[in-house]
Parts: sequence; C-alpha cells; structure tokens
Amino acid sequence: MNEQTFFLQPFSFSESLPNLKIAGNIARHANKLIICYSLLGELKEIVIAPPSDTPARKHELWKDTCFEFFLGIKDSPSYWEFNLSPAGDWNVYHFDGYRQGMQEETAFTKLPFNVDNQSDSLTLTLDVDLSKIVSVNQVIEVAITAVIKQISTEVTYWALTHQGVEADFHLRESFIIKL
Repeated sequence: MNEQTFFLQPFSFSESLPNLKIAGNIARHANKLIICYSLLGELKEIVIAPPSDTPARKHELWKDTCFEFFLGIKDSPSYWEFNLSPAGDWNVYHFDGYRQGMQEETAFTKLPFNVDNQSDSLTLTLDVDLSKIVSVNQVIEVAITAVIKQISTEVTYWALTHQGVEADFHLRESFIIKL
C-alpha cells in the first residue's frame, strides 16, 4: 500500500482566512483508493451543508464547501475530477485534457463516503474502487483540493500546491502525489 499524508494551503494568504487547517491522508492498494480529509478549526465560520437523507450525484458542488481531488494517469493528458460535499452529494467528471471535453464519468453510479461533523472538526473519508477507470499497473497522479465557503459568503481555495496566478485546480503541475 502506498500511503501519504497531506496538508492543504489556501490560495492567498492576503484573503481574510478563517482559522482553519485542512489535512489528511491518501492511500492506494491495487485499484482501491482511500482518501481522508480533516477540516479543523473554527467551523462555525464555515458554511457546511447538513447531511442529506438522499445523497445524490449533483453538479456545481464547488459553489459551496466541497472536498475535491483530481486524478490523472501518468503521461496522459486526460484526468478526472471528484467532488464530495459534506452533505453526501457527489460527482465525478472526466476531462480529455486541460479543461477540455468535460463530461460526467458514467463508470461511477454512486460514490458513498462517510462524514463525521463535530463542532471543531469535520472528517470526510472516501473508499473507492478505481478499476473501471484505471488499471492496477498504471501510475496515477493526484491533486488534492478543497473549496471552503465562509458564512460571509467569501470562498477560499485550498490545495497541495498552487501553480497558477489564479486558483486553478485543473493545472496538471498541481497533480503532485504519485500513487
């Protein structure tokens, strides 16, 4: 098993940032990917959707607090974007290249994950089988990101690294974890 710990950084330290920390770990065993996000700090300042009784595939989850990761196959321009809402809603998109050919990835019909929301922490854990999109011998490159919406409606963008002049999670140079 290949496991790595991560810490996300906000795009700009000049923004009015809440007192938050986003960390976690990611692991791959064959084609099973496990990712766990931990959001710690003053969560009363953050808009966190309540758990849904009927979690579903939804679009534009990134307009609110959302945990994301981007997965590409080494030496291939195509990649996938996974969106996970604390409410339990989700989506997966496939791109042919940088922001090109976006379409819903139909290999996934559900994406169940666990959310534990406490007063000072939120943990989201996803355990997903990638065998429908990646073969076991392919090296994958991953970018881990989060969109955090504050109660002031300001949105902050968090990632392992920020490679552009604007927050842009799709830049392949940001896919820095290799599994």
